[in-house]
Amino acid sequence: MTYQSAWMNDELQLFRKTVRRFIQEEFLPKQARWRQQHHPDVSAWTQAGAAGLLLTDVPEEYGGGGGTVAHEAVIAEELAQADVNFASLNQSIVAHYIVAYGSEEQKRNWLPRMASGELIAAISMTEAGAGSDLQAIKTTAIRDGSHYVINGSKTFVTNGLNASILGLAVKTDPKAAGPRGMSLLIFETKGLAGYSVGTPLEKVGMQDQDTCEIFFDEVRVPASSLLGSAEGKGFSQMMTQLSYERLMIAVASVATAEQAVAITTKHAKERSAFGGSLIELQSVRFKLAECRTEAQIGRVFLDKCIEDFIAGKLDSSTAAMAKYWLTECEGRILDACVQLHGGYGYMTEYPIARMWADSRVRRIYAGANEIMKELIGCSL
Repeated sequence: MTYQSAWMNDELQLFRKTVRRFIQEEFLPKQARWRQQHHPDVSAWTQAGAAGLLLTDVPEEYGGGGGTVAHEAVIAEELAQADVNFASLNQSIVAHYIVAYGSEEQKRNWLPRMASGELIAAISMTEAGAGSDLQAIKTTAIRDGSHYVINGSKTFVTNGLNASILGLAVKTDPKAAGPRGMSLLIFETKGLAGYSVGTPLEKVGMQDQDTCEIFFDEVRVPASSLLGSAEGKGFSQMMTQLSYERLMIAVASVATAEQAVAITTKHAKERSAFGGSLIELQSVRFKLAECRTEAQIGRVFLDKCIEDFIAGKLDSSTAAMAKYWLTECEGRILDACVQLHGGYGYMTEYPIARMWADSRVRRIYAGANEIMKELIGCSL
């Protein structure tokens, strides 16, 4: 019998068909151009919003879909299996910060426009000297009357090129040690004097997704941009919400691994070698059997994490385990699948090569896997 996730139901199956059809009809035909220009079209966001693919797990009263993380998981799976790097997850990440910590005014102002794709969101934490160690950030936001004045820069900002709303990690009290002086600001970028964006960075993979540096030179934003009731809460806000991001990275990893096994199995059946098909060779069958087994084990663990998240029971340590183990598992499977493709596996015209390059960063972002082990270790 074909395995089916326990959280999957008839409504989600219908939603999956809608998502898959949208990706095939609207995104896949544009992939070559997106990869060449290193970013999706701005119109892709309003198209996704009109199709109901943005903020699916945000309450309906704020313009969202009113679903659960399962709806976001379906989208992440379908994008991963199609190898389309459209960062709707970043839209949801920023939305989750607003839902969890924002004022009623902030929610009603921003969330409906994010759900429609009118606003494109980016989360900006990483700096040149502060990656997984978020306490080391240097970008400041100093209160000046009814405004904050921001100075500094961020790097590796997904959606940075066209972002019209930012979630920004800053030091509102640069003298405070450790995380105590950190805060989160949410604000729109249109017409901001002193705000600038660099050209998309050249990456090993994810060529169809923009990743940029952004710069702040005496940028003034309203004091109402502060997320939460007081300054200094940013680090705890980020640590709480990162579990959501890590879980969704795990979702994409498992979906990619499953797709890689399917693609490689098909290749092994069609490719002739030594007087027969590749899959007739025991070494090939055994390697595919190993990959299929690892992907299945990963799927079962992931499904339990999704169920726990929906029930409000997924702890940060287990989310770290999911992000760490499932991205490492994905890496092993993708590397084996490239090998089984032979020389074709190294050619970017083949999906397996692009998937291999695109997947590598999942072991790095949202906290490098070494940091995940530290988090797990602290729970022992």
